[in-house]
Amino acid sequence: MSNDVYTPPNIWTWDKSSGGKFANINRPISGSTHEKELPVGEHPFQLYSLATPNGVKVTIMLEELLEAGFDEAEYDAWLVNIQEGEQFSSGFVGVNPNSKIPALMDFSGDIPLRVFESGSILIHLAEKFMQFLPAQGHDRTETLNWLMWQMGSTPFLGGGFGHFYAYAPEKYEYPINRFAMEVKRQLDVLDKQLENHEYIAGNQYSIADMAIFPWYGLLAHGSLYEAGEFLQVKEYKHLQRWTQKLLERPAVQRGRLVNKVWGEEDKQLKERHSKTDFEGLV
Repeated sequence: MSNDVYTPPNIWTWDKSSGGKFANINRPISGSTHEKELPVGEHPFQLYSLATPNGVKVTIMLEELLEAGFDEAEYDAWLVNIQEGEQFSSGFVGVNPNSKIPALMDFSGDIPLRVFESGSILIHLAEKFMQFLPAQGHDRTETLNWLMWQMGSTPFLGGGFGHFYAYAPEKYEYPINRFAMEVKRQLDVLDKQLENHEYIAGNQYSIADMAIFPWYGLLAHGSLYEAGEFLQVKEYKHLQRWTQKLLERPAVQRGRLVNKVWGEEDKQLKERHSKTDFEGLV
């Protein structure tokens, strides 16, 4: 452990040169930094996103709806490059005042609706198409339990472990160990749940699976933060089984590519406007 000791000042001030990946786009104030309208395509749903785990949740959902035969779920997916600060445009802030991807505009009804926060988007689409979320009763509650589990737990994985393990300008033992311990506890929670259930919320595939997979499934797969060996993810055998099952779903395979602009070129799809955009990719 480092011998450096930080004593917080009486009043916090913003150090713009604090370093680390994404430091150039993090700031303590909300609102837009520049004027720019968002593009609008021809489909009922307009998604503004990036293929981070939170973005992938929604593209998987939309692709699953299309896979299930709901042509009304056609969508345009526009790239929002968060490393370039595009989430602070006036148009994007108008859809999501929190300036976080993903954000969705639903033009399918009489009144256009903005939907932000990935969990809210999943619920909105599930209720609109009556898919992947039971309408009532025990199964609905259990699905929402696990969706909210993901929303509440993942900051410890992403902003906690992921930041200090993969993105922080300097590596320190204490925060990495603190968040690694919590993430392994979360992996154990999922593994025990999946020991007696085919999917996260029971025996039916749901928005809970779509929400949890891009974070914990890809962590178990070893592709998130490249931390598989460090966290010994292979020991969670039930989580591994579930992860492989989802990786084999065609809609999941497509959803992972949308708004992706890094890695192998044949695994990238900067924007998505038609089913044909996937040709040659999956």
